[in-house]
Amino acid sequence: MWSESSEARSEAQNQNGHVDNLLSSTDDVKDGLTEVKEKQSVENRRGCVQMALNKKKQGRGSVRQSLQLTEEPRGSGPFFFFGGANGAEIVSAYCERRGWKRTYNKHREDFKLKWCESKSPCTYLSFREGEQLVYQIPNNKVLTTKIGLLSSLREYERVSCKVNHGRALRKLKMKEFIPTTFRLDVKGEREAFFAQQEGANNHSTQMWICKPTGLNQGRGIFLLKSMEDVAALKLKLQHMDDLRTNTKTLHRRPQAYIVQHYIQRPLLLRGKKFDVRSYLLIACTSPYMVFFRHGYVRLTCDHYDSTSNNLSAHLTNQYMQKKNPLYRHMKEETVWSMESFNAYVNDQCQVTKDLPRDWVLGTFTRCMQQMMTQCFLAVKNKLDRRLGFFDLIGCDFMVDEDFKVWLLEMNCNPALHVNCEVLKEAIPRTVAETLDLTLEIFNKCRLKQRILPLACQREFVLLYNGLLGSDSNDNKVSKKSQRTRPRPSVSNMRRTPHVWPALQVEPS
Repeated sequence: MWSESSEARSEAQNQNGHVDNLLSSTDDVKDGLTEVKEKQSVENRRGCVQMALNKKKQGRGSVRQSLQLTEEPRGSGPFFFFGGANGAEIVSAYCERRGWKRTYNKHREDFKLKWCESKSPCTYLSFREGEQLVYQIPNNKVLTTKIGLLSSLREYERVSCKVNHGRALRKLKMKEFIPTTFRLDVKGEREAFFAQQEGANNHSTQMWICKPTGLNQGRGIFLLKSMEDVAALKLKLQHMDDLRTNTKTLHRRPQAYIVQHYIQRPLLLRGKKFDVRSYLLIACTSPYMVFFRHGYVRLTCDHYDSTSNNLSAHLTNQYMQKKNPLYRHMKEETVWSMESFNAYVNDQCQVTKDLPRDWVLGTFTRCMQQMMTQCFLAVKNKLDRRLGFFDLIGCDFMVDEDFKVWLLEMNCNPALHVNCEVLKEAIPRTVAETLDLTLEIFNKCRLKQRILPLACQREFVLLYNGLLGSDSNDNKVSKKSQRTRPRPSVSNMRRTPHVWPALQVEPS
């Protein structure tokens, strides 16, 4: 009995020992499992991120694949190619109404029209001059990037000041329509800007706006409101310079910036900041045929406050306004027609500011046209000139509280979205007449027919006629071309008033 119980106790002790050892090993296992779980958690998170990226890529791939699987049209055409999404439905609908067939292979060479929102070598590689139309002039960056336009205007002004223009209308000085601007990618200008700021009193420091030269939709823009902001920018640029100097490996060239005087006292519409989008159409480059068209007014959702840190209170483009929580409820209020703008100024400002009646459709329009003409003249000898290239450029203007007009920038591939009623009216008509004019001029050039008058000219106004002979008068609009211009309707007269005399600017 004793021996059995002793053996049982011994066995129990052994079992307890096994249990203790097992528990000890279990704790180790738990620790190990915890460590493994943590690692797995990290890996799972990484996996989720990777899966999301893969899905995004697959989504893009599926779109590409669906386009590739779309049966390519055959036959004699005509064919058109559209690359991207901006304005795709509008352009496609226009072409299909004419009986054209859409192709999805960007490498096809039998197209009549190629409209791409971004430029790439393949867009122009197979281009046949005089046989095909291609949207966007290849080197339009001399006009449509901030540094490109600034450099072109500076060079044009430097050369023009040495020429005697006789009785022709004088050219505008840059300081009359471009806010004071410094290039931060040029050492001398960068140092001049910071030296100017260091010599200023902190309380009298002007606001500046810093913009990347090649981006749009407000991306990369920030404000310099104080000496602290200026000092921070200076340190950042020095750090970037040191990094490039000390790094042996090659890096992509950083985005170049400009810094521009911020217009702190803009004219407000019902307390809100705004700018005006108008259009410059280069319908043909050989010969040049250049047009102006009214666009629309873009307003902010919030009332203007120069001290606000919210960029959507300072930048009026739709991309920025869509980020505002109020946009969904008031998007119709963020875009006005030019007629509404004109009526508002007549009612609210004409008497108090001693303005002429219809200032918007008269004086303001002439200012925009003169500025756009001067910008074009600054680049007309730089652009790639081949029959078939054309461009629609969005030009943004601001009016300050003294009713002085400023050109902010020119944009290639302007937004062609129709997300509100005013845009549904303006954008399709702009695109349709753009293509009508471009095709009519193109076909007349091919057939060696007389270009003017233009049967399809409606709301676009001719700014520059490259057919008018010698350099001494080739940018004047002749009386003959005035007579051949289509007679506008009553409503159209309010939209595009007769302004030819103000545009007689001699070339350099």
